[in-house]
Amino acid sequence: MLKNFALATMATVAVAGLAQPLAAGQKNGAVAQDFKLTDMNGNTVQLSSFRGKTVVLEWHNPGCPFVKKHYDSGNMQSTQAAARKQGVVWLTINSGAPGKQGYMSSKQAQTLFAEQNLKASHYLLDRKGLIGKAYGARTTPHMYVIDGAGKLVYQGGIDDKPTANPADIKGARNHVAAALSDLKSGNAIRIAQSRAYGCSVKYAS
Repeated sequence: MLKNFALATMATVAVAGLAQPLAAGQKNGAVAQDFKLTDMNGNTVQLSSFRGKTVVLEWHNPGCPFVKKHYDSGNMQSTQAAARKQGVVWLTINSGAPGKQGYMSSKQAQTLFAEQNLKASHYLLDRKGLIGKAYGARTTPHMYVIDGAGKLVYQGGIDDKPTANPADIKGARNHVAAALSDLKSGNAIRIAQSRAYGCSVKYAS
């Protein structure tokens, strides 16, 4: 137990003044790197506090056409709502740097959350891009699913139609919904990794 605690402590990423260099990317089957971020309401959210629950990470940029595809159609909100109905924690993360597309103040995030009727558990602000880079998040949206044991079990696109056309949602395979269904039924994740598509994450230089 002490060994596990020590490993978890070393993996924790403290944002702001305590931020430390991060390794890029996370491997499926490994424990997902812990982190702390501030949400749009000013609350600190830590990934490891949800241990025992499935967690979805969604990288978000409201100005990205690929993100708009899934939000304007209601596809992302319905996927969020269905996941949360199953007890899943959904963390939407914005890694847009100040002055770049997608960046939002806390107030702007609150307004967007209400206007677009997001169903995420928390909207997190990663202004320095530390968490996005740690996870190797390249696009918006870029999706990750973490199981109750804290292990990464899916990463990639939300579906198998890498376009910005809302008409392509119909008939697409929703990889996130499918991964959550596999987890719920106790089956192996049939597609554990896919191509992440969308706009590049607008990190700080």
